[in-house]
Formats: sequence, structure tokens, C-alpha cells
Amino acid sequence: MAEPLLQAKGIEVTYGNRRRGGVKVLHGIDLSLDRGETIGIVGESGSGKTTLGRALLRLVDVSAGEIRFAGQDITHLDDGAMRPYRKRMQMIFQDPMASLNPRHTIGQILGDPLRFHGLARSGADADQRIRRMLDRVGLPSIVLGRNPHELSGGQRQRVGIARAALLEPEFVLADEIVSGLDVSTQAQVLNLLKGLCRDLGLAMAFISHDLSVIRAVCDRVTVMRNGRVEEEGACAEVFAAPKSDYTRLLLDAIPLPEVDAGWLKGPEAA
Repeated sequence: MAEPLLQAKGIEVTYGNRRRGGVKVLHGIDLSLDRGETIGIVGESGSGKTTLGRALLRLVDVSAGEIRFAGQDITHLDDGAMRPYRKRMQMIFQDPMASLNPRHTIGQILGDPLRFHGLARSGADADQRIRRMLDRVGLPSIVLGRNPHELSGGQRQRVGIARAALLEPEFVLADEIVSGLDVSTQAQVLNLLKGLCRDLGLAMAFISHDLSVIRAVCDRVTVMRNGRVEEEGACAEVFAAPKSDYTRLLLDAIPLPEVDAGWLKGPEAA
């Protein structure tokens, strides 16, 4: 059996000094993700799902447990040792306006990571890669000269997706990336992500409070409560017959609509 691309065992995260009454946010989380697989992470506000995502990317330090990526223990690597992994593990943020430098043009925002990680042989190569990616995410090349505030929310989110995908990662964390978009734009962005995951073989962890979105795009789901895993399994099984009372409460609180087979399709989402 192939080794998981990403594996967390017993990870804990504590904010503040543990010896002086620090707050433990994650309590012994186990999670694994295979290459090309998409997993959903759900739970109410304060459940620890965003902290878990950031811990997987080593954006916050764990106070216990182990994180392995492609078979390598990355739990306590320093910044220098983590650098080769950064382009292999990317994040798409909830608020693209906050994650895109307002003083930089879209061309700079997309080009700088390519140059930093040495993925482009020349300026012309970088420009060609960027234009191909813009075409892929459905953005016109005219946006390259614009700043983030000149784009719509959906366009900014596409820039965030393009920035992550340009680095040819193996794993992408998407944190509530469609929560501020209208339904039509949500469908376009989700369809785009599904296509990229399929075509590039990306593994993705998708954090969301919207259970219908999780059901539409994910293979498996992890339900979190108070920093612990309450339930996990294949999406179809968990949503059809939840084993946990808490999962049942979530489903009752946010009834799942019947998924329209064409929601993530159609001319606007192509």
C-alpha cells in the first residue's frame, strides 16, 4: 500500500506557554491524505479546523505529535530546512484581499514566487508560465498590470489559486475560499479547483463550514469539535449515516440541499 503524501499523528497545538497555563487548541489529531485525494475539514467556529490546516503546513508549531510529508518528518524543521517543502505545500487563503500585496501588480504577485523558488529559467519563461496559468484559471492577461483592489472578489480568488498552482505543488490547503462569494462564483471557483486537482494530481485539504460544498468536492471528510476529531470517513457515508451525535447536529443545523449535478458544470464554470 502506498505511503500517504501527508500524515499527522497525535498532533497538538498549544498557544502560549504550556507551563504557564497555555491554551491547548488541538488534542492529539490523526489525519492522512493520499496523493490526488481531497479531504474536507469541517466544524463549527472554534473547532480548531483552521489551526489544524496551518499546523499541517508548518505555519504554526505543534507542541506534540508528528507530521510527515512524502515520507519525511517535517515536524521540527527550521525555516531553512522547510524551504524546499514550501513550494510543494501551498495555501489558498479565505480573504484574497488580505493575502495579496495591495502595492504589487498581479504580474508581480504571480512572478515573484516563481523567481524566488527558481522555477522560471528567465523572465520570458516566467511570463509564459503566468499567461498559461491565467488562461487556465479564466483570467485575461490585462489583469497583470492591475492591483488587487481593481479586481472583483472572484477574480482575486482566482489569482490566489493561480499563485498556488504556478509552483506545481503536491498539496494545497484551501481555507474557506468560497465563503465570501456568490453562488455562481462559488461554482466557478470550485469547478476550477476540481479541474486543477484532477489535471495536476494535487492533494487538497478543503476547510469549510458549508457541508454542501464539502460533499460536492471532497472524497473524505473529517469532522472536528473542540480541537478533536469527532468523526471521519467517506463523504457519502458520513453524510448519509453519521455515527456521531455532533455530526448529526451539524447536518440538522445546516440541511444539505439536493446537489444539482450541473452546479459545478455549464458554460460559466468551464
